[in-house]
Amino acid sequence: MKTHVSVSVKIGLWPLRISVRFPNQATSQNRFFLPLVASRCLRNSLSRCPLVSPFTTAAAVTGHRKSVDDLFSSSSCRLRTPHVGCLLVTTAHRSSSCHHRPPAVEHFCCPFLFTEPKKISRSAIDEMNASRKQASNLKEQAIRVTDAVRALANFYAAQLLSCSNQIPTSYSNVRMIHAHMIASGFRPRSHILNRLMDLYCKSSNLVYARQLFDEIAEPDIVARTTFITAYSASGNLKLAREIFNNTPLNTRDTVCYNAMITACAHNDDGNAAIELFRDMKRNNFQPDNYTYTSMLSGLSLIAEHELHCQQLHSEIVKSGTGFVTSVVNSLISLYIRCSSSPFVTPSLLMDAAQKLFDEMPHKDELSWTTIITGYIRNDDLHGASQVFYGMNNEKQVVAWNAMISGYMHKGFVSESLEMSKKMNLLGIKFDAFTYTSILSACANAKLFLHGKQIHAYMIRTVINPSHHFLYSVNNALITLYWKCGKTDDARKIFDRMPIRDLISWNNILSAYVDVGRIEEARLVFTKMPEKNHVTWSVMISGFAQNGSGEEGLKLFNQMKSTECQPCDYSLAGAIKSCAAIASLNHGRQLHAQLIQSGFESSLSASNSLITMYARCGVLQDSQSVFLTMPCLDSVSWNAMIAAFGQHGHGAQAIELFEEMLKEDIVPDRITFLTILSACSHSGLIDQGQRYFNSMKDSYGITPGEDHYGRLIDLLCRAGKFTEAKNVIEKLPFYPGAPVWEALLGGCRIHGNMELGVEAAERLFELIPDHDGTYILLSNMYSNSGKWNDAAQVRNLMRSRGVKKEPACSWIEVDNMVHVFLVDDTKHPEVQKVYEYLEELVSKMRKLGYVPDTKFVLHDMENEQKEYALSTHSEKLAVAFGLLKLPSGAMIRVFKNLRICGDCHNAFEFMSQVVERDIVVRDGKRFHHFRNGKCSCGNYW
Repeated sequence: MKTHVSVSVKIGLWPLRISVRFPNQATSQNRFFLPLVASRCLRNSLSRCPLVSPFTTAAAVTGHRKSVDDLFSSSSCRLRTPHVGCLLVTTAHRSSSCHHRPPAVEHFCCPFLFTEPKKISRSAIDEMNASRKQASNLKEQAIRVTDAVRALANFYAAQLLSCSNQIPTSYSNVRMIHAHMIASGFRPRSHILNRLMDLYCKSSNLVYARQLFDEIAEPDIVARTTFITAYSASGNLKLAREIFNNTPLNTRDTVCYNAMITACAHNDDGNAAIELFRDMKRNNFQPDNYTYTSMLSGLSLIAEHELHCQQLHSEIVKSGTGFVTSVVNSLISLYIRCSSSPFVTPSLLMDAAQKLFDEMPHKDELSWTTIITGYIRNDDLHGASQVFYGMNNEKQVVAWNAMISGYMHKGFVSESLEMSKKMNLLGIKFDAFTYTSILSACANAKLFLHGKQIHAYMIRTVINPSHHFLYSVNNALITLYWKCGKTDDARKIFDRMPIRDLISWNNILSAYVDVGRIEEARLVFTKMPEKNHVTWSVMISGFAQNGSGEEGLKLFNQMKSTECQPCDYSLAGAIKSCAAIASLNHGRQLHAQLIQSGFESSLSASNSLITMYARCGVLQDSQSVFLTMPCLDSVSWNAMIAAFGQHGHGAQAIELFEEMLKEDIVPDRITFLTILSACSHSGLIDQGQRYFNSMKDSYGITPGEDHYGRLIDLLCRAGKFTEAKNVIEKLPFYPGAPVWEALLGGCRIHGNMELGVEAAERLFELIPDHDGTYILLSNMYSNSGKWNDAAQVRNLMRSRGVKKEPACSWIEVDNMVHVFLVDDTKHPEVQKVYEYLEELVSKMRKLGYVPDTKFVLHDMENEQKEYALSTHSEKLAVAFGLLKLPSGAMIRVFKNLRICGDCHNAFEFMSQVVERDIVVRDGKRFHHFRNGKCSCGNYW
């Protein structure tokens, strides 16, 4: 009887049997080695099989038996391979005649010539046992590592979850956990990585979050949606759109679409929100409640007709979300916002909003707030009151807040504060929204003492405030203090804040910019952990407003190199910077960029363009911008009135002011400042006095010190010093520097020494470090021939350490600004300028020009005086422009101080000689010289 081993192999659906035969004599003498020999034979056979090769096998003997039959009948062996699967080795004690091959299966046989094997040493067996033990240990170790990794992952997930529950999210904690992951060698999977990126985004560190995102080969939809939301919150719609567009269509889901629609709505791009909604429907994504809520917010930005509201209202009803509270709230808000459109009847849309409100099965706080605020926005205080008094008592806190906020936003400050008093008397506890509304009302009305009382009451009554409370109220307090002129107190509140957000930083930055403390603002700007469009816009405008237009333009260029691309407000700030340095070419480039960016209809940018073109001497372009603006506000009218006034067109300024009143635009205090200045520059005394009196009588505006300063300047320029003196004596407050400066300026024009000396003495007390007072008084003495008195004033100026601002003039040629000083010798082409200027003066003398030496304020010979007049900076700048600019081009020169009287006369003759227009802007106004005449009519 022969012994053989049969092996059944299954490769896919193909069965295979392999047999190994042994001689009879092998069974009795080598019973303990037959399994090992069989395994070797099987390996050799299988290695020759084309379907199995390459193949590795291993035989495991489960135990030793006394007989070969027992050994084979009880032993089994499993052979594993990644290519084949499982090989079942079975043993049988049967004759060769009993061996049957399966049908249609190839049979491989391996004949084996048995030779008696050598005995296996004990060391070999020990080695085999050691190998088995090592394999077992490795398996146990792998299990322990897997458990450790799982435990570590759970630990990090728990830590990140605790950070997400913190309000605000702690950036230091998140970064510490991230550092621990890196140090431990832990490689997080997608769910932990997504949580980590989300926390970085929420802690306002998009840079770190984006670095993690960029390292992922294939970010999932959760990561992509996280970044869309984060970029939207930071105001960077461009990057949010980039993430969305790079998301494959088969990866997107409804949540992703909702995030992108919300991003467009929050960043005032209603058209993009609508287009995304259409794209979502085209691609068969099912909108949900959040989709419609975001969509309604986007539509409310652009809806101008009732049909727009009704179309989406029908879509909501068909979708079955018409009874969802959040969706109905947004629909009510849509009707209310659309009611302010000039193409609809407000009452009809408010009726539709009220009907929706009445039919709501469940009303939340936002429902009541929305409908009450809607009535107040439409000036329907009666309707707001009806809703307010028809509420349940449990909603009273929300109602009070809505009424207070509505009054405040509408400008009814007294009504807002009165409501807060009633709320307090009824024992209704103020919340964060209440405090914020009251403090904002106090800040807008400059009611510092009342706001300070609210601050003290809050400190006394609020215990353990929440993070949200601290955020909103402290930010409102910073605004209150800096708007009321208490910048240092605002900084103390900022420094004591346990947590700060971007609004906190922007508020303190605005505080420093508003009071002209530009270096402190720069320091705050550099320390800010995060910057958005508001940050850049405030800082750029701050540089422009404080005479650092060049710094503003540099900062604007720096902004363009960051991820925060310019918006219309930052472009407006850059345009203001161009106005500050009178850079017309740069201003025109920014105007083109404004149009390319789609911001040409922006109110703030258009208003800045009006001012920029006016201050660069191109009044026609200012008018063109004003006339093509799709919408005008009071700032637009004020800017255009001021432009006419600066260029000496007082009559046109008055005409525009009257047109403004016909358009039902209510003038503010800035409007009256501009119209009074226009009347002063043009000598329109009666009109100016009439407008001044109408401030209080017709518009309820109490004139400030700056308004009285304009009135006194108006009277003094006309030589009406008695009336000016009477105005000063009847002032409702102690006269400050603006009043006395206006009086001193008028005295210089008309040579009123007595009153001028009195005004100067007052100014020495109020602003002893201001150089203008010393210069004006010294010039008055010099004009009167009182050289000793003039010298005494200059000695007083030196003894007090007051330095005179050097006079300089500049002109832009070939995109380069050329600056000239008095008696300039540093400009590379100044010698050619002097030679050309000498030629011009000789031609001007033939037309009757005679240098007016009375404007030389030093005691010297007449010849020296004439030479001194010829070296004035404005003359050098104009001559350089005539040399360098093409024939017929307008000459535009800018000076930091008031133009010299002799230079003014010289430019009249010069414009006649060269037959070109010359525009000079000094520290007060513009002078347009054409054909021997000036636009000021010699009234300046």
